[in-house]
Amino acid sequence: MLTVQGLTRCFGQVRAVDGISFEVRDGEIFGLLGPNGAGKTTTISMISGVLAPDAGQVLVDGVDIWERPKQVKRMLGVVPQEVAVYEDLTGRDNLVFWASLYGLKGADRRRAIDEALERVGLADRADDRVRDYSGGMKRRLNLSMGLIHAPKFLLLDEPTVGIDPQARLAILDVVREVARGGTTVLYTTHYMDEAEKLCDRMAIIDRGEILASGTLDELTRLAGEGDVLRVSGSFGAEDLRGKIAGIDGVEISRIGDGFALLSVVPEGPGLAQLLPRLLDGEAGIDDVSIQRSNLESVFIALTGRALRD
Repeated sequence: MLTVQGLTRCFGQVRAVDGISFEVRDGEIFGLLGPNGAGKTTTISMISGVLAPDAGQVLVDGVDIWERPKQVKRMLGVVPQEVAVYEDLTGRDNLVFWASLYGLKGADRRRAIDEALERVGLADRADDRVRDYSGGMKRRLNLSMGLIHAPKFLLLDEPTVGIDPQARLAILDVVREVARGGTTVLYTTHYMDEAEKLCDRMAIIDRGEILASGTLDELTRLAGEGDVLRVSGSFGAEDLRGKIAGIDGVEISRIGDGFALLSVVPEGPGLAQLLPRLLDGEAGIDDVSIQRSNLESVFIALTGRALRD
């Protein structure tokens, strides 16, 4: 459904997106996971035709968006990170405006609006002015605008930022429902739990580059098969290597001065031997944390820092 090849965009001396390539298959939810400033919004802006790339190509259903923009944009539904609603209008009036932009008229427009409002749970507040909506309701209305014309491909840029957990779950349920109906979804987020629970496949992006892509199982294997131990302090890399040398079931995933990421076989003898060596008071270690392998540990393995850092 979507092919991105060598996509690049610079702002002055900053390469916001640096030659990224990935594919989104028909009918799947594909996640673009990365911290704020990673290049997610810039990527969405280029895929949707809002921002011209410095280099690269975007094909939607085999059509180049920059060669035939009108044809591609008819297939797209776009939900931007910033809520784009008219607060002095009612929810219904907002949808009338957007439906009209897509050429919907008469009974077809009324039916599409009613279905969109029902889908996002705003049918009972449709005729209230948007300025009286909560933040979560505005987010849901924003989502309905991207769905009003039944797009083949939906672009969602951080659609749950800044809302309460209940509204967040409601939006995720809508995304799943839309995907089950056959719509292909590209979903950007910096929330790992959303990516883990929602996406069929995903790519991890940081500082404008795709670091890895695949299914959740494929990605988590990058952090090793065992539990993940994150170690930080004032130690030297070689000193730490010496301390943990020879311990069965312990592998170094990433190491540097003052930082190490270790993979430890769960329920094996390695952890019992490792911890006393790390915590003997002479190793220069300030902090040790352990967790099951997940997207957080994958991001640490790839970048040497937590997603939230």
